[in-house]
Order: sequence, then structure tokens, then C-alpha cells
Amino acid sequence: MSDAAFQDTPPTSEAAPLVAAWIRRAIAAAAPGHVPLLLLSGAQGSGKSTALWQALGILDVPVAGASIDDFYLTQGERKTLARRVSPLLLTRGPPGTHDLALLRDTVDRLRTAASGSDINIPVFDKLSDDRAPKESWRRFSGRPAAIVIEGWLMGALPDAGAPDAPPLNAVEAEDTSGAWRRYQEEALAEPYAALWDQADSFCHILAPGFETVLDWRLEQEAALWRARGEAMPESRPAWIARFIQHYERITRRMLSGYRRPGKDIFIDTERRVKLAHSS
Repeated sequence: MSDAAFQDTPPTSEAAPLVAAWIRRAIAAAAPGHVPLLLLSGAQGSGKSTALWQALGILDVPVAGASIDDFYLTQGERKTLARRVSPLLLTRGPPGTHDLALLRDTVDRLRTAASGSDINIPVFDKLSDDRAPKESWRRFSGRPAAIVIEGWLMGALPDAGAPDAPPLNAVEAEDTSGAWRRYQEEALAEPYAALWDQADSFCHILAPGFETVLDWRLEQEAALWRARGEAMPESRPAWIARFIQHYERITRRMLSGYRRPGKDIFIDTERRVKLAHSS
């Protein structure tokens, strides 16, 4: 995971031991020689990256962790997509803005890695909004006991009616033809569903509501700028408020239960665990 927020010392995650236990169970249940692919979801700012990072530190076996954020399409590729489908696809994050071919290739190489292998894992620079040069990508050495990929939409289910539904916010109101939403739903129904099908297990860190996401995302953004040794620009909060609207519909959908079943970890506004069970 490349989130620069880790350069701040993150608070201890109450979800981390539960995530570690989920990973352990998946490894124990795997057939001999099989490297399980595990997908961890959580709304923006919910602490899923921190929970995974700390869970990997708890485990006594090698586990390859990554974020779907590091598999965004490049800025140039998103510009092409924006011209072809909808200008809203320039903004990273929604379904259809990830390089799933690169992700699948990385998973395949990790699953077939030998004990002496070194596998490159992409890194995305969120502040420059583009994929980092290959020389700064992370490397995983050896053969992993499991692969865990975290992301806000892991396991999200499609809704064919979403493109024709009334807009939820100002960003959706710009999608007057429904092309942006339609592209997302078609992506969820096909290439993302194919990725979900490859997963051995899901774990969902569930926020108390979408209303919490803005505060969390502002905290996260401030940490990114501190990691660069800079103050967050005064214009950034307004940018963040608009940015999360791109995620609102599917985040609300996942919180209401429209997601692949797995282990559910419910947290409060302070990211404290309130309840955990398997769905």
C-alpha cells in the first residue's frame, strides 16, 4: 500500500486484529498450494488501509497487501476515457477507472511466485493524480501465503436502474444522459464481477453512514499533505467535498447491504469496532 498517510504514525486500529484473524482463517482453509485472494472494503477514510497495514504486522506469515487505488488508470488513459464516454470519468475512483488487466496480472504473478521471486506492485501518486514511475513501485519478495487487496468498492454489486435514477448530488446532476453511471454499472456487472469471482473471501469495514465520509476524507487528505511537509491548500476541502460525491451512490449501496457476502466489521464515527460477524 502506498498511502502516504502511513508516514504519519497511524492510531492503533481496532479492526486490525479482526482483519488479521480473517486472513489467518482464509490461509488455513486454502487448499494445499493455493494462494487465496482476499478483498477488503471500506468507505473512504474508514481506516481500511491502516487496518490492513497493521494486520500484516500482526501476522507471522508473508502476505502481499495492496490497494486497488494503486491500479488506477493513468491520467492520460482517464483523459481518453473522459473524451469517449463522460468528462466525469477523468476523476479517479469509480468503477471503470482502474486498470484491472494490470491488477489481474499482478495477482497472477504473486500467486505463481517462487520463494526467490521479486514481484513489482504498482504505486499511484494521489497528489499528482497519476501512476508513479516504475522505479518507485513496491516489491514483494518470495511467495505469499495470501494476497489482500483493499479498496472502497471491493465486492460492490451493480444496479442496472442507477443510470435512470434521480441524481443524488451535484456531480450526478452533471451526468444528464446517465452515461457516467451506466459505464460504472456495466463495469461492475462485468470486469469487476469477474475479479470478485476470483476472490476467496471478502471483509467489509462498514461506516455508520455516508455522512461520516467527508470528515474522514478531510483527515486523510490533511495527512497526505503533512507527509509532504506542506499545509493543505485552502481550496482543498471544497475539492474533497465534490470528490466524494463521485463515490456516494455506490458507497450508500454497499452500506445498505448490496455487496458480496463476507466478514462484516461495523465501526462508529471514531472508527471503533461496534460489531463484527460473517454475512
